[in-house]
Amino acid sequence: MNLGSPFLLNISASKENFNKDIFPFNIPSFSNGINIKIDTPVTFFAGENGSGKSTLLEALAECCGFNTEGGNRDHYREIFQERSKLAQALRLSWFPKTSDGFFLRAESFYGFTKYIESVSNMRAYGGKALSKLSHGESFLALFSNRFEQGIYLLDEPEAALSPQRQLAFLSIMHRLTAKKDAQFIIATHSPILLAFPNAKIINFDNKLQEIKYEDTEHYNLTKDFLNNPNRYFKHLFSD
Repeated sequence: MNLGSPFLLNISASKENFNKDIFPFNIPSFSNGINIKIDTPVTFFAGENGSGKSTLLEALAECCGFNTEGGNRDHYREIFQERSKLAQALRLSWFPKTSDGFFLRAESFYGFTKYIESVSNMRAYGGKALSKLSHGESFLALFSNRFEQGIYLLDEPEAALSPQRQLAFLSIMHRLTAKKDAQFIIATHSPILLAFPNAKIINFDNKLQEIKYEDTEHYNLTKDFLNNPNRYFKHLFSD
């Protein structure tokens, strides 16, 4: 595939700057500091709940100047506040530096859609009010109509997407990265999204390390469950 290059090349933070007695520096995956080299246009953060994926993604959004409730630089609706301790500790390497992009968090997306309707022309989002669409439809309307170029930080986008819509999203990602003007960093639990070809997967369980798709817990557990769900039920439903 003819995919582009990332804008953000490295995410780092020295553990010497961490106060390991307070959150989020006491998260096990951050115990050795942070040093993530990015050499692909699509990077996934994978791992269990509470492993630090969303925490790091939100700090990246702060560093990019995006609204941490969702949006881009134009959607910064609140008075500027001091960056979080983690955002202050991060050092980002870019080439070239971009200020274009978007931060999406599934849990606050509805509030973002209401804000968009108050300030934007809905023709730019496919002609329909996002809040009048289903959660998944509004996600895809945003992805299809407003994702063009820049860096896209997405926190569990699969939360509103059916398996079929996740496949549609993979197609959008491919189209944008093939044009060589978009980069995605995605925190996800979805084995469908994680299968995106040639993506880098960073595992957050215990320590930060690159992992192959077939070695992720998401892939193996889903595959094993689908092959033999009764074996799981016998364990889960036992008295």
